[in-house]
Amino acid sequence: MTEARSQKIDGVGLGLRWDFIDEILEQKPAIAFLEVSPENYMGRGGYYDEALERARDVWPIVTHGLTMSLGGVDPLRREYLAGLRDFIARVGSPWHSDHLCFSTHGGVVLHELLPVAFKRAEVTRIADRIKRAQDAIGRPMAIENVSFYLHPGKREMSEAEFIARVCEAADCGLMLDVNNAWVNATNFGYDVDAWMRTVPLERVVQMHVAGHDWFSETEAELVLAERPRDLAAREGLLIVDTHGSDVASEVMALLERVLVKTGPVPVLLERDQSIPPLAELVDEVRRVDEVWQRAVAAHAAARGEAHRDLAGAEIAR
Repeated sequence: MTEARSQKIDGVGLGLRWDFIDEILEQKPAIAFLEVSPENYMGRGGYYDEALERARDVWPIVTHGLTMSLGGVDPLRREYLAGLRDFIARVGSPWHSDHLCFSTHGGVVLHELLPVAFKRAEVTRIADRIKRAQDAIGRPMAIENVSFYLHPGKREMSEAEFIARVCEAADCGLMLDVNNAWVNATNFGYDVDAWMRTVPLERVVQMHVAGHDWFSETEAELVLAERPRDLAAREGLLIVDTHGSDVASEVMALLERVLVKTGPVPVLLERDQSIPPLAELVDEVRRVDEVWQRAVAAHAAARGEAHRDLAGAEIAR
């Protein structure tokens, strides 16, 4: 695969999964862009490179990582970063995102996205790792807020403040996962709109939306449960970010409110479990795009109104 120029990422895209890769390459549905996780392709070659090159010929591609472990304590892996740099250049991603978490320890990939402590010392440490990773891959970095269910240790600040401080210290972008924000806010009982007013929306380069599921908590296990009709009456229930359902209406509504503030930031639909037929996924992309179009139009109208007000004030002077 030859190196590609960075392409403009816009509109609403879909996370590329092997479950439907042959079908999507054959049908070429109207999707704005695709997102891939480099770890699923690096070092494989053959069929995987060929399929990715075919996808690159049809859609812009953006990369989203799983194992950089920006919040970890293991040294950043030089060989992994070198391979990642080559992969990002080959697909032409204008930025690379990974999670604000730790996902490796003692050289072992944990296959989990585990939360970091929201402490002042961690801001400087993690920001330094982000800057070094950014230099190594030769692309701007964006960090993603993760869903979590327990916090390690006593907090010195809120999650939103921690994200804002890390982004500022690292001078990096924010990959805003709207579903993760809603899941955390609902599980822990705080105002997600206040959370959104604290994170640096001006640094958002891309957003994620996905589905979640409700579980009842027992001493031994989590059991899949029905979504409560009244979200206020959710005692004993836990929302888990499964990426296994359609995007909830509350998450869609939150996405629209945020897009009105940010303007035309690209949005990516993720689906990793209980993957439906491709036609259903494409239809959900269309529904997300309806929200995107409506919110972007509202953002433009608000900016136009503000510009007219400013021009009127200048004339009045």
